[in-house]
Amino acid sequence: MSAAIPHSPELGTAPSARASERARRRTWALVGLGGALVLVGLISLGAGAVAIAPAEVWAALGALIFKTTSADAMHLAVVGSIRAPRVLFGALVGATLGVSGAALQGIFRNPLADPGLIGVSSGASLGVACAMMLGGSLTGFVAGAMIPAAGFLGGLIATMIVYRLATRGGRTDVATMLLAGIAINAFCGAGLGLLIYASSDTELRDFTLWTLGSLTTASWTTLAMATPVALVAIGLLLSQQRQLNAMLLGESEAFHLGIDANRVKKRVVALSALAVGASVGFAGMIGFVGLVVPHLLRLAGGADHRLVLPGSALLGAALLVGADALARTVAAPAELPIGVITSLIGAPFFLWLLTRRLKGGG
Repeated sequence: MSAAIPHSPELGTAPSARASERARRRTWALVGLGGALVLVGLISLGAGAVAIAPAEVWAALGALIFKTTSADAMHLAVVGSIRAPRVLFGALVGATLGVSGAALQGIFRNPLADPGLIGVSSGASLGVACAMMLGGSLTGFVAGAMIPAAGFLGGLIATMIVYRLATRGGRTDVATMLLAGIAINAFCGAGLGLLIYASSDTELRDFTLWTLGSLTTASWTTLAMATPVALVAIGLLLSQQRQLNAMLLGESEAFHLGIDANRVKKRVVALSALAVGASVGFAGMIGFVGLVVPHLLRLAGGADHRLVLPGSALLGAALLVGADALARTVAAPAELPIGVITSLIGAPFFLWLLTRRLKGGG
């Protein structure tokens, strides 16, 4: 498979009517995605085993934010203690997965470079599983910090192995990258299998649910621990818009524009591993968000990373919050793992993407 991102980016900074029009459309697109995220978040606050009408959701939010007293006590407890941190946590995880996928696709110059397909998520999962087994007796902040740190290290090691294997003479072969990702996924799957085999019945149940992905652990405490790591990774990845735009033209062209391609690659790989590792550590394996979201944005608005990176953060957040609402309502009062929902959406999309590329349309 050859590297192919369809449109050349707009690199110039000279003011022009055309550039202003593109900037205006980009701004409105991001505003629209932000509005969609808010709408999906409000719907998700009311969805679940205890259905809450939109007016009651507004009343509960008003009571939480402005300390009004008009909200029903039960609705206030459900929204304030359970659903609000869960929606915010889902948005955070979706944003990290979306922007990480967009950044990895940018440096590999291929829309198939999903964090799950190239082994980042599997490496992070193995790291987290090892931390859960070895640090099972730890509690408090140390235990909470160890899990995302282990996820980061696992994801970083997996990404560096895939990158080293797939890169020769400064060029990354996408077929080799995907094959190396399959091997890393298989190796990490075997490692997880060994850990599951050696675990107790309680640990086995926890591992199984965790590998399917879930936002059930979301709380204000979890959110406080995950937010700084995720926001730092997202912010630094968003700052790479110009560099990734230049690399779309080729590494030689990027060099002439003053971009150190190797430094950008290492930075993006490390930040993506940090973001994905933290997400996997707190929420488990959630696949296909990093594949589907950036590609949808490229289909709709081109390859300019000034749209793709922030747009992937917003659309990834909206997609995961919506998927979580579905997971809570489809089999209510039971709850489906959110990884099942995203895989049901992402797997057919991936097959369509492969078919489209084989026909020369991608």
